[in-house]
Amino acid sequence: MTIGVQLSNRDPRQLVERILRAEDLGVAAAWLPQGGVTPDSMVLLGAAAATTSRIKLGTSIIPTWPRAAILIAQQAMALEALAPGRFRLGIGPSTAAAMRPLYAADYRRPLSQLRQYLTVIRAFLHQGSVDFHGEFAGARVRLAEPISVPVLASALSAGAFRLCGETADGAISWMCPWDYLKTVALPAMRQGADAAGRDAPPLIAHVPICLSEDREAVRQAARQQVGAYGTYPVYQAMFRAAGYSGTAAGLSDDLIESLVASGGDDQILERLAKLRREGAAEVMAHILFVGDDRDAHQEQAFGLLARAQREIG
Repeated sequence: MTIGVQLSNRDPRQLVERILRAEDLGVAAAWLPQGGVTPDSMVLLGAAAATTSRIKLGTSIIPTWPRAAILIAQQAMALEALAPGRFRLGIGPSTAAAMRPLYAADYRRPLSQLRQYLTVIRAFLHQGSVDFHGEFAGARVRLAEPISVPVLASALSAGAFRLCGETADGAISWMCPWDYLKTVALPAMRQGADAAGRDAPPLIAHVPICLSEDREAVRQAARQQVGAYGTYPVYQAMFRAAGYSGTAAGLSDDLIESLVASGGDDQILERLAKLRREGAAEVMAHILFVGDDRDAHQEQAFGLLARAQREIG
């Protein structure tokens, strides 16, 4: 199991330095999101690819609405050339609340749109040619030779996980309690894979981690740093499906306990080992910060993730 870290930073130079530091400390993978008005993650990963040599790099995720499918594939081609065998492309439709005000996107039928993007990008990269024309994506083009870049997709609902099982090279979760991933996501992915006549692809589980044994400090960090997800309708629906309600008023204590791997090093390692035993193929750790010295906290987290890779991966 690969154990990586999700990073975000508005300072491009500092972000690239953090990826390099993660590699130096032995972290296996770094993932960048693309949300809001932040520097472009594909450009940032290009800079990171040129300055690193071992760490895997990935997008979690590139929103599909503002970019043509072939444009995303072309960017993936560049990153694969800069970091051969190290780049994973994660795409997804994001949410209407994010895409409509920022990109004036005509957000509708997100799973159909995602299916078409996966069809175009995977055919273009993996087969070296595509001739597809749909409502949301299309292209007719040929490459000199195929390019081996895994094309993963974000998923939140059972239908999205089923689609990933059918058509993607893996699914990337976000803010999903592990019990929900185990009882809803993994079976849905197997159903999709069975329908397509193939093996189920891997699940990359997004896991907030907090290196603190102070339960109240962990709860406060979760509410401050990821609590906004409880206000978004699509996440509220997922939380309800996972057995949690009332998140619009804030993440409940029991939901935080289910979402966040916290405590001392050994407690977090055991939590990550449990995920491996129960079906997660990869962990994308999201560091929740406690205290004022974020650099020191991040350094400690990088060291723990590197240890987890050695002992669990």
